Amino acid sequence: MMIPADPHAWFPQFYDNPAIRALAGACRWTISGQIGEEDPDDPDNLPTHKAPIDVRHLIDVGRLRGAWATDQSCLVTLDELTSAMPSAANTAFYLQAQTDGLLVLDIEPDCPTRIATDLLRLPGVLYSELSMSGRGFHLVLPMPQNFHDFPVAAGKRVLREEHGWYELLLDHWATFTRRPVPGHIVDRVDAATTAPTFTSVEDLYTQLAAKARESAGASATAVNTAESMPDIPYSQAIIEQTLTNARHQFRDPGDFDHDMSRWEFSVLASLYGWMQTQLRAYNAVGVEYSTGDTAWLLYKAALDVIPPRPKHNQRRNGRPFLLDRSAALVADREAGSSSAD
Repeated sequence: MMIPADPHAWFPQFYDNPAIRALAGACRWTISGQIGEEDPDDPDNLPTHKAPIDVRHLIDVGRLRGAWATDQSCLVTLDELTSAMPSAANTAFYLQAQTDGLLVLDIEPDCPTRIATDLLRLPGVLYSELSMSGRGFHLVLPMPQNFHDFPVAAGKRVLREEHGWYELLLDHWATFTRRPVPGHIVDRVDAATTAPTFTSVEDLYTQLAAKARESAGASATAVNTAESMPDIPYSQAIIEQTLTNARHQFRDPGDFDHDMSRWEFSVLASLYGWMQTQLRAYNAVGVEYSTGDTAWLLYKAALDVIPPRPKHNQRRNGRPFLLDRSAALVADREAGSSSAD
């Protein structure tokens, strides 16, 4: 398929959309691409991790790497992106709902047709498109008027439906395919006569926001971790024995409606519980471990049992994603222990 020199002519419904234009000037645009390690001696060993890329580095240096920041350090405006990379297969935007005044609704391919139809029927949808699979949808919605009625939800990055059928992105990457919803789906939505599940964006937001729970314990930033793993006494023995004890105790991702973030946190929690047995044994002979030490040990154990996925290439609070999640788990348990004392 030949893509014109000017992508505005190929995707007018995207580039001319008022909501997209409202976001266009923010320096938070890039593309989502395949990144990762590759062996130049093995032609079949290609990058397999899909993630937002450092588009400034790609434009200036011609090298591909993941975006390590969500500002002008790595990202550009939409017009800059379009000019520099007119044949890009997609665009990716780091949405900050409370700054941008917009939300993105991501409807998954396995969302039941009736519910997907009701979501597409929402009054006030500003922009809609097909997802990468061609079986899901992305909708841009106005900020609901009741957004600040749910302070816990307002502080979340994502609000997910309990089955994982759809989610509202609040402070998160959104990838736009720019592919319009096909006419036959538009006709189906227009022909729907049943009472809609959601009467407004505010109604949808209420249903998701009311279920948001306050994060337990302290922030991950309460646990300090060194740039690289420090010399921790008996670290290898602790990790190996923890894995031996915990390996057959993990829950299945299906128990979490295949929400991998929740499943990963449950794995970290299980590892942490078994690791405490090992740490106490060494505490008894005079060895002390800081919360940072524990986070590093937990992270190293987790790498052995948690399958890699693109999100793991990201950095949070200046450290690898799973190390930050390990620090969050340690902070949570430490806070819980302190409150119980």
